[in-house]
Amino acid sequence: MPQDFSGIRQIIFDLGGVLLNIDYAATEHAFEALGISDFKARYSQLSQDSFFDDWETGRLSRAQFFEGLRNAGCESLSEEQITGAWNAMLLDFPLRRLQLLQQLRLRYDLFLLSNTNEIHEEAFHRILMKACGYNSLGHFFDKIYFSHRVGLRKPGKEIFERILQENGLLPAQTLFIDDSPQHIETAKSLGIRTIFLEKGMTIEDDIFLPLKR
Repeated sequence: MPQDFSGIRQIIFDLGGVLLNIDYAATEHAFEALGISDFKARYSQLSQDSFFDDWETGRLSRAQFFEGLRNAGCESLSEEQITGAWNAMLLDFPLRRLQLLQQLRLRYDLFLLSNTNEIHEEAFHRILMKACGYNSLGHFFDKIYFSHRVGLRKPGKEIFERILQENGLLPAQTLFIDDSPQHIETAKSLGIRTIFLEKGMTIEDDIFLPLKR
């Protein structure tokens, strides 16, 4: 579907499900196999409990994260088992998508806003290196906001307000793209223009069509 980008000067991208292909079910099944039978109830795309909120805002150390998951399932789980299950959701960066970001950066200021954590950050940068030879997403964006580094996460309005204020952005000139409806609703409430990336849609095939011609 053609989009109206008139007046847009900057774009804020979500990471997982928008730029990086992910599969929440892969991590759910991996933890169930390790003995945490209620993992889906505790962590999903739409909601999660306070333990994961604390992990994604830097309030928990890596050791505390491991310990919390051991307490939720099996005390004998190794760090390697937990890390492998936690990273199972992270799939790949399609090269066309990364090339599109490079094109877009010629026209717009680009920002990245992701609810993430230190284990995932290490893992998706390894995936990025394999995809294109870059070791950091910083090569594609003017500024990056990772929840565990800034201590704030979506859908809280504070993280959006911080991006706008720190960078002098006007909401009406700012586009936010995300695949979680609760995040989209917060951005809309602040006057930010939004695109909800529904399941099955991609930015390269459904959003930025003119740039492919």
